[in-house]
Formats: sequence, C-alpha cells, structure tokens
Amino acid sequence: MNPIPTSNSVLPPRFGLIIIGDEILSGKRADKHLPKVIELLKARGLQLDYADYVGDSPDRITATLERAFASGDVVFSCGGIGATPDDHTRQCAARALGLELALHPQAEALIRERMQDMAKEQGTVYEPDRPDNIHRLNMGMFPVGASIIPNPFNKIPGFSCGHVHFVPGFPVMAWPMIEGVLEALYSQHFRSAAWIEKSVIVYGAMEATLTPLMQDIERDYPGVKVFSLPSVDHPQYGRHIELGVKGEPTAVAQAYPALLQGLKGFDARLGPELVQN
Repeated sequence: MNPIPTSNSVLPPRFGLIIIGDEILSGKRADKHLPKVIELLKARGLQLDYADYVGDSPDRITATLERAFASGDVVFSCGGIGATPDDHTRQCAARALGLELALHPQAEALIRERMQDMAKEQGTVYEPDRPDNIHRLNMGMFPVGASIIPNPFNKIPGFSCGHVHFVPGFPVMAWPMIEGVLEALYSQHFRSAAWIEKSVIVYGAMEATLTPLMQDIERDYPGVKVFSLPSVDHPQYGRHIELGVKGEPTAVAQAYPALLQGLKGFDARLGPELVQN
C-alpha cells in the first residue's frame, strides 16, 4: 500500500484539476469544468494551479493519478467513475495507490436508496437482486479507505482518497460536489480578498527587454507573481504587452508602484492601467 501524502502547510494548498474522457479530446463535448472550477476557487480567494486532460486510457489515467497522489496538492478529478466499460477512474485510482477496490458501505446504502427512488418514480417494485441493480452497485466500488463525496443531484456518491477528490463528469453533479468538498475540507484557506491583479498596457517594448525588471520585482517582493501577456492584434490596444503583478492585495500595493517606476527606464509608452480582483 502506498501512503497518501497530505499537506500540513498553513499556506493555501495548490489546486489541480483532472478532466477525463475521450469525448473531450475528440471534440464531441466541450469541457465546462475548467472555467467553472476556476470560478469556484476564485470566489473563495483561491486559484487553480494546473489542469490535465486525459482520454479513456487506463494506463494514462493511472499515471496521471499517481502524480496527483504524490503531489500533495488538492486535486479534483472529473469523469469516469460510472460503471460502464469506458469508466476506468475508480480502478485506476486503486491501481495508482496499490489498493484493492471494495464496496463502500455508505455508498452501497446511497445507491440502493437511489434505486428505490427510481422504482417509485417509475411505479415499479424495487428488486434489489435484479442483475442491473446489482451492477449499479459497482458505482460504489472505491479504493479501500476512501471516503464518500455526497451527490445532492441523485445520491450516487463520488469519493476522496486523501487530497484527491473524484466526481462524475456531469457538471450538474460535479460542481455542487466540488463546492461541498471545498466548504467541508478547505474553508480554513478561504480569503475574501486573497488575490488581486494590477497591470498596465505597454507599447513599444519587447518581453526580453522587460525580463530583468520582472525578475527584480519577483525577487524584491516575495509572494508576488509578475506576468507578461503580449498581443499582436488586440481589437482595442493593437500590438502591446500587458505587464502586471498579482498576489495578495498588500503585496501588490507595494510591488505595482515599483513596477511602474521600473518601466520609466525603458523607451516604452504606457497605456491604460487595469485592475482585476
């Protein structure tokens, strides 16, 4: 059994997202999870650090999950936890951890409750030993030691293994489940004004020329990230560089004036200043 690393840092954890499914990579369906997870995190003063897209390949899914478990980051995995032949995520999570799959007792109870609800809705008798109902219990087969993630949409739970959290691919289920995990496990990291960006439009400069200034700002103001977004055909500003800093408001309030002061040493024309919370 491989240990599941956890993070005891008082700093906010890094957040990652894994989106699983051939339908995303083929273009059959457009991914909606990435912008929504960014939105959910941002509303809590947090940010997404990276995202991975993986098709329905067990080997690739397993390798991706191995990295997630080893990272110590909080990672949300969307998709592939059903019970059809192309759903591999539960098995791959167990394989990545060196664990067996087992029917989670609470998941079994919830799945059976859902099947009873469906029978009532259809006006039929619930038959627990019917083959299709037995097959549905596979959706509660999780790596040993996993905990469940409640699903307010249809009661079929997701699961967590340490800091990696598995939810369905359906947005109507996944998004409330991700919110529930954030609220239940990571509220101590929420900050109402944890992140702000300040930037300025710079005309007539090259990124390579501005790089030393960017490095100086990051060195002199720990915790602040400097960013440079060049554009050659912006509909409003034309060819330009958006140069700015992002971080906690107090740090940005110190670093941004220093950035503007440093730009005075370059033969560049400054345009509008931009602020984003």
